[in-house]
Amino acid sequence: MKKNIIITGAGKGIGKQILFDCIENDNFVYGVIRSKKDFIEIKKEFKGSKNCKLYHGDIKNISIAERIIKDSKKMKKKINGLVNNAGERLRENFLDTNNSKLTKIFKNNFFNHFFFTQKIIKNHKKIKNKSSLSIVNIGSIVGLKGFSQLSGYASTKSALDGLTKSLAIEFAKDNIRLNIIHPGFIKTSYYKSFKKNKKRLYNWTLQKTPLGRWGESKDVSQMVIYLLSDKSNYITGQSIAVDGGWTA
Repeated sequence: MKKNIIITGAGKGIGKQILFDCIENDNFVYGVIRSKKDFIEIKKEFKGSKNCKLYHGDIKNISIAERIIKDSKKMKKKINGLVNNAGERLRENFLDTNNSKLTKIFKNNFFNHFFFTQKIIKNHKKIKNKSSLSIVNIGSIVGLKGFSQLSGYASTKSALDGLTKSLAIEFAKDNIRLNIIHPGFIKTSYYKSFKKNKKRLYNWTLQKTPLGRWGESKDVSQMVIYLLSDKSNYITGQSIAVDGGWTA
């Protein structure tokens, strides 16, 4: 595929899988990792690799985007892919959700992506003889369907869905594509604990999923890779659920 791709939230779970699969598919990756522990572990794994450059930090610090842009020019690796994966979850009763908690999750799940993406698009528009730019946002089926105790989290993912479609229309003329993937229940870091400690809820998720199982991180990452590639050049502004049929 040979793209130069930024991946945020690349330290664990789906983001980590996307990082590994993008590199495996012959891409160069700029990986942003918030946790110092995850950063050290992944840096050790890719020590000496010429296919990635890792950054330790939070995307709320827009200076990380500026550093990546500066490095891309220095290395002559034009950015032509962005995966906005960083974020957090909030399970809270609606009546207990205060301004502070709601502001925090909106900042982490929406505002940070908004301004990080803005920085990357501004840079792309300045480049002469540029190739296309594909941006993939990672949403959630919670942003598409109603879930109890997840109103704040759901709102951030619904907002990200709307942003994706609006920007897809606004920047189509610049050969910039935006799509959003909404994962269902995926076997990430919380899977084992969820299965063990919330058996009734776990069984409910299986009953609601036509394929009868939780998905693998790779199920999501392979769709990301497709949307980043030239094989999806006529796809933009789309919401794609990778959920085993849940939303159907």
